[in-house]
Amino acid sequence: MRLVLATADLVVEGRSFEGFPLLLNNDGWPLEPAQSFLWHTLVTNGGIESKLTWEAYGRRLYDYFSFLTANGLVWNEAQKSIGLSVVAKYRDWSLGELGLNPSTVNRRLNLVVRFYDWCKRQGHISHLPFSMRNVRLLPHQGFLAHVNRLGCVVSKPTVIAREHKPTLKFLIKEQVRLCLGAKLDPSHALLLNLMVRTGMRSCEARTFPLTYVFNPRTRKGLMPGQMIRVNLEPTDMHIKYGKPRSVDVPWSLMEDMWIYSLHQREIRRKRSGLAPCALVLTTLGTEFSKGAVVDAMKAIEKKVGFPVRAHMLRHSYGTYTLSALRKNISFEGEPLLYVRDRMGHLSVQTTAIYLHLINQLDAQLVLAHEDEIDMLFTRGSNGSIDTGGD
Repeated sequence: MRLVLATADLVVEGRSFEGFPLLLNNDGWPLEPAQSFLWHTLVTNGGIESKLTWEAYGRRLYDYFSFLTANGLVWNEAQKSIGLSVVAKYRDWSLGELGLNPSTVNRRLNLVVRFYDWCKRQGHISHLPFSMRNVRLLPHQGFLAHVNRLGCVVSKPTVIAREHKPTLKFLIKEQVRLCLGAKLDPSHALLLNLMVRTGMRSCEARTFPLTYVFNPRTRKGLMPGQMIRVNLEPTDMHIKYGKPRSVDVPWSLMEDMWIYSLHQREIRRKRSGLAPCALVLTTLGTEFSKGAVVDAMKAIEKKVGFPVRAHMLRHSYGTYTLSALRKNISFEGEPLLYVRDRMGHLSVQTTAIYLHLINQLDAQLVLAHEDEIDMLFTRGSNGSIDTGGD
């Protein structure tokens, strides 16, 4: 059994499905009904545009069926005790022998559960290899109180592993300052700034287009210290879910990006002889891959002496932006909605994790400084991006 990602040659009704996951048996034929389920879930049923999601779904099902194959099990086994089903065995193996985090296992199990539910509705199986239990939802507080449904009960598969949601990891303000003030590789510094100052995801920061960058000093109506609204389009860069959104870029960061594009980026581009679309380039003059961003974060860690991850930078933006806006009496909008839109969350409930985090933080960390979020990142002797030579 193999998992391959389709090339641009996979065309259906004039549309290319490059990157679509293909689960293949050893004879080269599609693994059914898993392949049909993927097509239904990712394309037919509303469609999921993100190719990252395509690949993730493919890998999750591949992992499950690989486990079955390696252990001589079949996905549509005869009905037996729920605790001895193939899905339960897969869960126990993932948690036990592999030692995976329960949240990781549950992401895989959720798709497996959806697969079986779809198969039952399609008539491929007569029973589900797991049972369901009722779970009462906890009421929301504050801004989300309007979605309260007291006494609301939902069904949840019993095969799902119990997990305790860990506290989101982010950088405290002093750590952010140390990162911004460190002598970093110019491209590493720019990636860090894009994530921690605008809330971009790693994939968005590394594919941020050169065409979006301009000299703010030449634009009428723009003044140092203000935020610049930049519209992100999925046709120009990689955006999760493939949906356009906008971010607010600090004036000083736009100027730094402009200077980088004129000098440091041009030096790197000449090394490769290529014409990449992304703003930020590696030392070899190529666009950053996912792995290259991980290496960049590790390089920053060595400089500053504490853990730095792309998701931590994004969480830092969400936490402190929400905190600052909630304290800003002149802000007329809803802070949660602003942060949701800037970070590209599908639901405000996702953004609410930062609200919960702020409420749990030690007051000293959140209230140590009364300045607005951009003042934390204003350009100064310790905060500008090095655009000099390597």
